[in-house]
Amino acid sequence: MKLQELFKEKPTKLWNERMIEFGDDLFTPERLDLCDKLIDNYLNKLISIQESDDQEKIMKLVEEIVIAFNELNEKNDYFIETMEREELAEFIEKAAILAGLKVEEDQDITEEWREW
Repeated sequence: MKLQELFKEKPTKLWNERMIEFGDDLFTPERLDLCDKLIDNYLNKLISIQESDDQEKIMKLVEEIVIAFNELNEKNDYFIETMEREELAEFIEKAAILAGLKVEEDQDITEEWREW
């Protein structure tokens, strides 16, 4: 799998489906759009550095997206709950690994900064 393919596998796709199918009021089109922008920015930055194999740069991008989601979540009535947290953390890690991050098994690379 390539990083570019993750644009089609964003967790917001699942969140949108839940919003439509179940009328889940945690999500709004505006919140999903803001989430997509954060994710797209993260993926584009990872793509731009993936050849460098720079572990520190990749982790800095992980930190940036986690903090950005902390802020977004706080400003939007804390819509990231258990299922979303798992999906988002998994997605962030998967993208970082595809960019070249070396991760130990059972390591949560978002935990250090995550408030959601």
